[in-house]
Amino acid sequence: MPVELVAKETGLRAGAPLYRGYAFDLDGTLYLGDELIEGADVVVAALRGSGARVVFVTNKPLETAENYAAKLTRLGIPADAEDVISALDALTLYLTDCYPGARVLAVGEPVLIESLSQAGFTLTEDPQQTDVVVVSFDRTFDYDKLTRAYHAVNAGAVIVATNPDPYCPTPDGGLPDCAAMLAAIEACTGGRAEAIVGKPSVHMANAFLHRLGVPANEAVMVGDRLLTDVAMGLNAGMASALVMSGATTDDHLAASGILPTHVLDDVRGLLPA
Repeated sequence: MPVELVAKETGLRAGAPLYRGYAFDLDGTLYLGDELIEGADVVVAALRGSGARVVFVTNKPLETAENYAAKLTRLGIPADAEDVISALDALTLYLTDCYPGARVLAVGEPVLIESLSQAGFTLTEDPQQTDVVVVSFDRTFDYDKLTRAYHAVNAGAVIVATNPDPYCPTPDGGLPDCAAMLAAIEACTGGRAEAIVGKPSVHMANAFLHRLGVPANEAVMVGDRLLTDVAMGLNAGMASALVMSGATTDDHLAASGILPTHVLDDVRGLLPA
């Protein structure tokens, strides 16, 4: 389908020019739950057809890059694992740079633990033998994990978190995300995370810009959240496109001091008329 036809049919509030590189958020931007957002497959195909480079960036540390790529492919957006950058990639880079060989107490799900182990970190459940408490989106979070983290931080361990999201959007209203687990640990210890490595951090921006392979000022970050997607793109020197298909409402946008480069009803607005 011609790009001009797609753009004219959508009736979106604004269009965007073409860029050399596109970094797409996933949840709320390209899909919601297990449903593709209408037209997302056509948009990505058209942008790739124009010669643009495309990567996918997610704060959600619940799946491997291979799994995210498989999901995108199943939904009609062909992707390989190297096209996907998650908060786990940013976490590994941060810990490797700042705490090589650290002993890590992980508050997270098995994919987090496997990722840290594969990166060469020693996993421990002993608070007295912990250098870093890593906090992530964890649907198995419980009082036992909170207690171990509490003792580890009080014994001198630092806190590093994967992402600052308070909730993850889902078709049935969302799930508590990493910020909820982090808040519990910070509240009982009085400590604060020294780094939150996912969006909107510079650690995540560096990870995906390296993978994208185009200058920041020739790329656009596309996402549904002002405080993570849009803020990170702007801070990294990129353009930003806020899509209204996920977490952000018109009221949120009006009340925010963050000004996206483009505001679109959904990703179909990326195709210029």
